[in-house]
Amino acid sequence: MPRSSLTREGVLETAAALVRRHGSQSLTMRGLAAELGTAVTSIYWHVGNRESLLDALVERTVREMGTLRPAGRTPASRIVSVARGLRRELRARPHLIAMVHERGLTERMFLPAQQALVHEVHAAGLRGARAAAAVRAVQFHTVGFLLVERNRERSPVQSPGEGDLWTAAASDDDPALARALARPADPDRLFADSVRALVAGLLAGPAQHASRPGTPAPKRETAE
Repeated sequence: MPRSSLTREGVLETAAALVRRHGSQSLTMRGLAAELGTAVTSIYWHVGNRESLLDALVERTVREMGTLRPAGRTPASRIVSVARGLRRELRARPHLIAMVHERGLTERMFLPAQQALVHEVHAAGLRGARAAAAVRAVQFHTVGFLLVERNRERSPVQSPGEGDLWTAAASDDDPALARALARPADPDRLFADSVRALVAGLLAGPAQHASRPGTPAPKRETAE
């Protein structure tokens, strides 16, 4: 980026790209200036010192995570779209998300996604504690899935691997299952299938009874 066209947003975009590739520890003002083809003093002029730069990157990340928009024709499909979008955005910027977490802004970062989910579970007929539980279940499932996914990606090569173990364990009881488990998992498909199943279960039950005139609501359990 030519020095004459340097802007605060341009500095932040380049800094964010460097953090995404190498982590926040590798971000230096001198390295950022070299990437931008400008002087370090120009960086200070636009974003302040390194701590101010990191604070600005955190705020930018929080704002970006607030741009998720539901898509779909039904509340269930829109809830799934929020979960899939949240996983995608978290995967795209792990180092920046870690910076947000370190500064104690994780809950604020997740608030827009929670609000989008609240709107959709309300549209599906859930209210109160049941709606809150559904919102948290989707959020926890998404974040938990991502943590397991990243842990598998970072783990050392396993020997024997899952494929070897299930190939050896194949039996006449359910050979198709053994063959399927011997193949590498497709995380995108697995997440989509699992979150759809979760949402279907969350939106079923009392909400279904409430939507059917003349159908008695299920009895509430009472404490002994």
